[in-house]
Amino acid sequence: MTDLSEKTLFISGASRGIGLAIAKRAAQDGANIVVAAKTDKPHKHLPGTIHTAAEEIEAAGGKAFAVVMDVRNEENVAAAVEQAVAKFGGIDICINNASAINLRPSSQLSMSSFDLMNQINYRGTYLLSKLCAPHLEKSENPHVLAMSPPIRLHPEWYGPFVAYAISKISMSLAMLGMAEEYRDKGIAFNGLWPRTTIATAAVEFALGGEEMTKRSRTPDILVDAAYTLLTKPAAENTGRFLIDDSFLFENGVTDFGKYAVNPEYTPYLDILVPKDDEFPAPPGVETQKLSLHGVHQ
Repeated sequence: MTDLSEKTLFISGASRGIGLAIAKRAAQDGANIVVAAKTDKPHKHLPGTIHTAAEEIEAAGGKAFAVVMDVRNEENVAAAVEQAVAKFGGIDICINNASAINLRPSSQLSMSSFDLMNQINYRGTYLLSKLCAPHLEKSENPHVLAMSPPIRLHPEWYGPFVAYAISKISMSLAMLGMAEEYRDKGIAFNGLWPRTTIATAAVEFALGGEEMTKRSRTPDILVDAAYTLLTKPAAENTGRFLIDDSFLFENGVTDFGKYAVNPEYTPYLDILVPKDDEFPAPPGVETQKLSLHGVHQ
């Protein structure tokens, strides 16, 4: 498989940020994109709606179908999946991009925030993947991708933001289990995570302003990593948890400076990135530790 031409991608949280960036790259191949998100009308803090996203996707060369979907609601998700299948005839790729973030420590985190993160991140990923699976079984190269980190039990990962870490690792556990459950069906289930912070409106809103942005990479690095994975044979690439630049280096990319928002600044190391040797940074890549002081939103 060399591209995503005529493939149908169902992307949660595709109205902005990384989800939209991946959608627009697939659109360049002539893919069909299901823009599934809650934002039917402009958000008070964040740009983009499912309708503006659909316009951008079609301008990039793809076909878009905008559908309002709350990933926490089972009936709502089931209806969105059925509408997508009716519109495009099936689903080839499911991308679990919808996510909620709150980095407050347990002593400051409300249970409503805990529930929100787990309902969107973990339960939403499990639900959407489960409902897409019967349709993915009919695809010749079906993939499910979650924007979630490698599974590790590093105490320092969890301590600063227990609830958020649990919700993101749970997404990865869902991918790990489903990769085995659907192995005989030929559906790939994988996780993808950035080494550095990524310059999106949501990250800037949650973690900080200009300083965060200039020490981040652009979404293009995750787009390129996702595209590389999704165009590989599913049966040979499942149950993997990838760090963006390590995976791209494995596939021949050597220039990572092109992904910097500002090449004069060392990018921040993102949270939940393994410290072991399994995901070494590519040659020449350096990062700076991210301080979370004052950014618990």
